[in-house]
Order: sequence, then C-alpha cells, then structure tokens
Amino acid sequence: MPSSVHSAKYKRFLTRLRQARQNAGMTQTEAARAFRKPQSFVSKCESGERRVDAIELQRFAELYGWSVMDFLEDA
Repeated sequence: MPSSVHSAKYKRFLTRLRQARQNAGMTQTEAARAFRKPQSFVSKCESGERRVDAIELQRFAELYGWSVMDFLEDA
C-alpha cells in the first residue's frame, strides 16, 4: 500500500508548493534563505522526500503570498 507521500492528493500539494514558489518569482535558494535552511530543504519539501509540517506550511504560505488553504483545496 503506498504511503500518503505518494498519494495523488499529496502529489497535487507538492505541485502547488513548487508553483507557489515559482509564481512568487523565487528560486529554491531564495526561499531556503527565508527559512535559514540550505537549498536542499526546499528541494526535499517540493519533491516529497521531506514532509512539510503545519508550521512550515504556514511559513511557506506567508513567504509566497498564498493562504494555507490555497495549498490544500482540492488536494
């Protein structure tokens, strides 16, 4: 049985996470700097290698100018 990381809903979430960054005109490196993390942090979040927790999602939303619900609706 596939884990939720590989579910269709989670894949849509990951697509939105990447799109939000791109729409904000930011590179992974720029986004990572805002988190005071290495670029690999954002890469792993966007690829699903690392799960995004609720607090991180809120920070991504603020950084990219999205609401948390923008990431989750129809996910």
